[in-house]
Amino acid sequence: MPIDQRPLAIFLMGPTASGKTALACELSERFPLDLISVDSALVYRGMDIGTAKPDAATLARYPHALIDIRDPSQPYSAADFSTDAPPVMQQISARGRVPLLVGGTGLYFRALQQGLSDLPDADPIVRARLFAEAQQIGWPAMHARLATLDPAAALRIGANDAQRLQRALEVIEITGHPLSELQQRGHTRFPWRVLKLALLPEDRGVLHARIAQRFDTMLAEGFLDEMQTLRARGDLHADLPAIRAVGYRQAWEHLEGAIDAAEFRDRAIFATRQLAKRQITWLRSDVGARVFDPDRPHLLARAADAVQLFLGQLP
Repeated sequence: MPIDQRPLAIFLMGPTASGKTALACELSERFPLDLISVDSALVYRGMDIGTAKPDAATLARYPHALIDIRDPSQPYSAADFSTDAPPVMQQISARGRVPLLVGGTGLYFRALQQGLSDLPDADPIVRARLFAEAQQIGWPAMHARLATLDPAAALRIGANDAQRLQRALEVIEITGHPLSELQQRGHTRFPWRVLKLALLPEDRGVLHARIAQRFDTMLAEGFLDEMQTLRARGDLHADLPAIRAVGYRQAWEHLEGAIDAAEFRDRAIFATRQLAKRQITWLRSDVGARVFDPDRPHLLARAADAVQLFLGQLP
């Protein structure tokens, strides 16, 4: 069997507030790693407090590529990330170092490693009909239909994941082909050998408490002032991807007078918990990841052992 000559890369993934950034910085102290952010909110300039962006001192000591690369008025997508990240990774590899991609945006990791398939645009008529049918028979019944038409997609999509179920059934109706088949077409081998590290807290209550504490810290540090500055520009609106980010959407509603301060805090914390839940669900489906509970002792030592073993494959 031929030796795999591809350069190495590390993915450090986890839900929001699980300690990914701190661990990434500590690992980069021990190993020849350069950091790349994988976060759909950290790409935006001027959105610092509400995104929990590493502060200036941290970024000066531990530079992260792909932070502050877009104005909040400019959309940024998984396709953009999958275009932007490889050249940075190539530069790091060419220097004899290893890219460490750290973040919580699962779709970006997937788009980078697996590519984005050429799927059809949404069809409003088909989508509306599928939604109406689901209202009658329920999403679990729609999931059972998908299991018959596309078993591979049904395994990845939950029985109550309405958005993804609707899209999978829509693609089948439009193209006559299963979604899983279309997603595999044109897939090429990823140019890096990857070690995946996933931080998955076993005690969800501890994570929830950390989310609430971090949000209160954001408020104390001036998150609403940051949001007010963004609103005052006059060129941003609530439908932009940047403003739809968790916390920012709720802050916008509060500053518009739609909700009071207490409801704003409660909604933002709840939305962050829901984000963490989705991130954890996605990570649990990635069978190739080395899983670590960030709340157990000696996280750095355990993760460093995995990295040390992996970097032993360097030529």
